[in-house]
Amino acid sequence: MRSHLLVPADDAKKLEAALQSEADCLWLDLGGASAPRARKLALATLQEARRTPIYVCPHAIESGKIDADLDAVMKGAPDGIVLAKSRGGADIQHLGAKLALREAEYDLADGSTRIIAVAAQTPAAIFKMGTYAGASRRLLALCWGPEELAMAIGAKGPPDGSMTGPYALARSLTLMAAKAAGVAAIDSVYADLDRGGLKAACEAAQRDGFAGKLALDADQAALINTFFA
Repeated sequence: MRSHLLVPADDAKKLEAALQSEADCLWLDLGGASAPRARKLALATLQEARRTPIYVCPHAIESGKIDADLDAVMKGAPDGIVLAKSRGGADIQHLGAKLALREAEYDLADGSTRIIAVAAQTPAAIFKMGTYAGASRRLLALCWGPEELAMAIGAKGPPDGSMTGPYALARSLTLMAAKAAGVAAIDSVYADLDRGGLKAACEAAQRDGFAGKLALDADQAALINTFFA
């Protein structure tokens, strides 16, 4: 999967547009302002006939909301779950146990729900990057999030493309952790709308060994697809 399109699950129009896009994988984000609406629309999207793999992004494990999120969407048999603010391999195992219970409840094949972890979003998570190897057979890929990392370290803002020290470290460790675990590495979003900048970011990601990139809209997803095999 080359392009991963992040979509707010509480926006019906954006969900419909995403389903028509060229993205290889959709990430339905339940973290918006209206959790009940997001859960309802995410489930409806999952229950439609679909050609594109759909992953659901619930709230983080420590939020206390992830169980309600999973209860709402697992009956729709998502292809996988994107775990935000993952703190290491133990979180993957914790999520795997939650998924196993719900797979049994909804008569889904054991282990069929894969996991993509968004790692390196907090200082503590940086020191756990080596724990993903062997954590779970469900683990499919690792991604990283510069915006959340910026907030966690008290930075003035996420990188503007220059990839200063803290972000370069987080990006590199995500790549190395993914390779060590034998899973795909997904580069984070390019937030600017400049196509030239996105092209350069895709070229750098492909050159460095990433398997794909996170997109914010259908145009970005289509462009990303041209850079990865």
